[in-house]
Amino acid sequence: MPAQIIDGRALSKKIRQRITEESSVLKEKGIIPGLAVILIGDDPASHTYVNNKKKACEECGFYSEIYKLPESTPEADVLELIEVLKSRKEINGILVQSPFPKHISEKKILLAIPPEKDVDAFHPQNVGAIVAGDFDFVPCTPAGVMEMLNEYNIEVSGKHAVVIGRSNIVGKPMSILLLHKHATVTICHSRTKYLADITRQADILVAAVGRLGFVTADMVKPGAVVIDVGMNRKEDGKLAGDVDFNGVSEIAAYITPVPGGVGLMTVAMLLQNTLRAACIQNNIVL
Repeated sequence: MPAQIIDGRALSKKIRQRITEESSVLKEKGIIPGLAVILIGDDPASHTYVNNKKKACEECGFYSEIYKLPESTPEADVLELIEVLKSRKEINGILVQSPFPKHISEKKILLAIPPEKDVDAFHPQNVGAIVAGDFDFVPCTPAGVMEMLNEYNIEVSGKHAVVIGRSNIVGKPMSILLLHKHATVTICHSRTKYLADITRQADILVAAVGRLGFVTADMVKPGAVVIDVGMNRKEDGKLAGDVDFNGVSEIAAYITPVPGGVGLMTVAMLLQNTLRAACIQNNIVL
């Protein structure tokens, strides 16, 4: 029996409707959630992501500012811009779109954004809070995955979750969130030996490796939940994930599609983090 599709499009729409309603409540109090996005360089994918974020903000009644800077922009100028933005009360969230040009220090940029406005949740203080289990913000993609599991009543506690990928953006925080929900978690990466032997043990398999069609049917346990975080371009220009969807969907119990899956949830979680930042900064509980 083919896997049930975990519909990120429908769920993200549901979440964004709730965020729009809560944003309206804030507006009645004279508060409009504000997000500032800084984009450095001409990476086409980054421009697409940023434009999608701006459109999503507009749809939910948020205020947004987009700063598109040349790739040659000095690091000092970016830090100066962040310094200006962090002092503005109407800007509740600040993010700098990755990847960064080589001459700009990711560490310096992340440290410059104040934790209370770090809606990507990459500041070391926020990372530490996530590890401790007492946090205000969670990185958007892992947060979206957890929302999907919850929406489809997929039990995490006691299950073996395998995460392929160890990035600070997805792999590591994803593993921590699954641990907080009492899963037994294995993290795999490019140097993992006998990878397929490990992935076949997974009740929940999260693929965040960035390689087109990397996870094939022979790597998946029958009846597993497969979450595809990958976003890759095929030769024909169409989007596809890290999972061989056609093959794996015949084995798994649940699977996320690409497109129409985790990517849409990432944007929804950014909006949720920005809304939460606005509430925290204005001492409001919705």
